[in-house]
Amino acid sequence: MIQLNGLTKRYGDKLVVDDLTFTVRPGLVTGFLGPNGAGKSTTMRMLLGLDLPTAGTVTVNGRPHHELRHPLRVVGSLLDARAVHPRRTAYKHLLYLAQTNGLPASRVGEVLDRVGMSAAAGRRAGAFSLGMSQRLGLAAALLGDPPVLLLDEPVNGLDPEGVRWIRALIRGLAAEGRTVLVSSHLMSEMAVTADRLVVIGKGRLIAEGDLGAFTETGAAVAVRTPDAAAFARRLELSGAQVRPGESGELLVTGMSMPDVGRLACAESVPLYELSTRRVSLEEAFMELTRDAVEYGAAR
Repeated sequence: MIQLNGLTKRYGDKLVVDDLTFTVRPGLVTGFLGPNGAGKSTTMRMLLGLDLPTAGTVTVNGRPHHELRHPLRVVGSLLDARAVHPRRTAYKHLLYLAQTNGLPASRVGEVLDRVGMSAAAGRRAGAFSLGMSQRLGLAAALLGDPPVLLLDEPVNGLDPEGVRWIRALIRGLAAEGRTVLVSSHLMSEMAVTADRLVVIGKGRLIAEGDLGAFTETGAAVAVRTPDAAAFARRLELSGAQVRPGESGELLVTGMSMPDVGRLACAESVPLYELSTRRVSLEEAFMELTRDAVEYGAAR
C-alpha cells in the first residue's frame, strides 16, 4: 500500500506538490493522471526517496522509502527507461541490481524471460529501441518480486502488441494482490487498464475514485424525437438541463432515463431513441483539469 498524507514540495518559490493526500490500495491498478506540470513526476520521485518532501509524509507499506532495508524487494519502479549505462548489456545491468540488493542471480534470467527479452540479454542497452528499453526497465522493476510497483508512462515506445502485453501484465500483477500505481497521459489506455484513478492538477488533488465514477460524471440521457424543441422546453420546465447533441438528439442531465420516458409518455411525445450516453475518460479528464492546465498552446 502507498499512503500520502499532506505531501508537499517546494523548489524555492515554486509550489510543485500541494498538500496531496490519497491512498493506493493493493489488488488494483491505480491510474495517476494530470496535465503536464501537474506534479506527477515529483510525487513519484518523493515516493522513491529521490526527492525529499517539504512537508507531509509518503510511505510504502507503512515505511518511508529510505527506511527500506532492501528497496527492490518492496517497491519496483520504472521512471526513466533510458537510465541505463549504454555499454552495459541487459543481463549485466540486471545482475548488478540483483547483487547490490541481495537477490539471487537466477532472478535475472527469470525477469528477462517474463518481459520477452531473453534473446537480447547479451546486447548493450545503448543499442535498444525505446520499446526494448521499456521492457528492460520493467524487468528491473520486477527483479525483487516486489509487492508494490510504480510505473511512469510504461507503454511509451511499445508497438500495439507490446501495449496489449503490458496491459495484461499490469492487470495480472494487480490481480496477484500487488499495489500498482501507473502514471500515463494516454486516456484510452487508462480506460482499459485502471481500476481506480487519482487526478491532480497544479500539484493539488482534483479527484479520485473508481474508473466508472469518472465516466458516469457528465453522463446524459440521449433523446431523439420529432418534437425536439417542444420536448426540450418541457424537460427544462421539469428541472432538467438540455443541450443539443452532435446528431440532432437532445442530451438531458438532471433527470433519470425512466423519468424522461415517463414525461414523454405523459406528454404523448413520440420517441425514436431513449438511451444513456457516458462521456469518455478523455472527456471527463479534460473537464476536470480545464482550470489546472499550466502549459497550453495558444488557439
